Amino acid sequence: MQLQTRQTLRAQDVPMAVIQCKPLPNALPALVPKPFLPKQTLGKVLRQIAPAPISLTAKAAAVEQAAPAEPSTGPQSSNAERIGKDNAILLQGFGWSSHEAGGWWKIIKENVQAIKDAGFTHIWLPPPSRSVAPQGYMPGQYYNLNSAYGGPDELRAAVAEIKKAGLAPMADIVINHRCADAQDESGVWNNYKNEGVPENDLDWGTWAITSDDPDFKGQGAKDTGADFGAAPDLDHTNPKLREALKKWLNWLKDDIGFEGWRFDFAKGYGAEFVAEYCQGTVGTAVLNVGEFWTDAKWGDGGILDYDQNMPRQQLCDWLDAAGGCCVFDFVSKGIFNEAFRNNEMWRLIGPDAKQPGSSGWWPSRSVTFIGNHDTDSTQGHWPFPSGKEPPGYAYILTHPGIPCVMWEHLMDYGHKDVISGLIDVRKRTGINARSKLEILRAEADIYIAKVDDKLLVKIGPNNDMRDLSPSDQEWKMAMAGQDFALWEKA
Repeated sequence: MQLQTRQTLRAQDVPMAVIQCKPLPNALPALVPKPFLPKQTLGKVLRQIAPAPISLTAKAAAVEQAAPAEPSTGPQSSNAERIGKDNAILLQGFGWSSHEAGGWWKIIKENVQAIKDAGFTHIWLPPPSRSVAPQGYMPGQYYNLNSAYGGPDELRAAVAEIKKAGLAPMADIVINHRCADAQDESGVWNNYKNEGVPENDLDWGTWAITSDDPDFKGQGAKDTGADFGAAPDLDHTNPKLREALKKWLNWLKDDIGFEGWRFDFAKGYGAEFVAEYCQGTVGTAVLNVGEFWTDAKWGDGGILDYDQNMPRQQLCDWLDAAGGCCVFDFVSKGIFNEAFRNNEMWRLIGPDAKQPGSSGWWPSRSVTFIGNHDTDSTQGHWPFPSGKEPPGYAYILTHPGIPCVMWEHLMDYGHKDVISGLIDVRKRTGINARSKLEILRAEADIYIAKVDDKLLVKIGPNNDMRDLSPSDQEWKMAMAGQDFALWEKA
């Protein structure tokens, strides 16, 4: 459907510019306008903006100070290895209700060329296995690929088409929990079968379920993460279980053709197991990403706290243990929602003058997004403000981090031209996950930043470009749209 949007900002409405800004500290009082925060909070926030000691992991700091690109190891036998992580641009290839379309694998195959033409490098596909819930997030028979999205032949054909186009297909992997096939003598669903596969290494019993699962009476070890109440939590400390899962993942890689994983509900089990599953299958040089949903910090009156360093640190701690896997930047997602809904562009600079989410501390391992099948789509649990998608994508597609675009935003909401244009600018100017960001201005209704000294980004409805003076010789307009404008070095 077509969303109602503000009047489009035309290129001629915004002057050509060269950066001549005052030092950032001189502009600090404008970063947090008083109407948005209580007076006692305002002083605290302003003190926090100055760089301060942060418990960023040593590994994160070392990685981000390394070479501009993370080299692949060994022969590059897949598209994912050839592309790497730093230059990845990910499309979530489905929405929450995509299974209702009928034959989703065929729809993916038919749209591969359009996805490639838009500039994407990776496509994240929904869970491939048969599931109690049609969306795929309640799997039981891992090897049974007859799902609400289609059958195994259609899936293989879609994956083959993706790889033929030079893109990397990623599978949504649901291994925190598994739905059982049979009940025990007490009527509890906790016995598993492995129908259709000769090996019986997935015929599991209560030994595979965590002992502290409150509903399914497991006899395994205690859970290494958060409980998932709707299905039995798997005991990832058991080597037999881990070997069976790696065998299945390698089957998805070798037989179906997947080249990377998106780990669902990754906070449900230890990050060290994610590292093992990556290292034992597709490797760590390719893009794998975990859904580690952190809780944002909220203040009085339901106002999002400015300082989100605690959840930022939680994401970095998870990354430190996940052995090369990336993570969705849920901290930035929450900040984006408030910044673009309320014209609070001052939220786009963190207390340390960097990007405010995990992408400010570990951008080469942070996947930025404004919406996905859970937060937005037809579920809408934590939606991005409707009509603000163009400036939202102008931010994530021009900034450090690994950007991810939601299917409906590309295909259904009328933003395809804007998104593909922004991707073209990103590629043309060489912006990648590790690009250098310099935030020049962050106020209520205007944000200005320079990326790699190649791209000047202005976001927000305010066209006031003070501290900037025209220089057609040095900068040229790259693109302009609703509440954003971009210039690249001439």
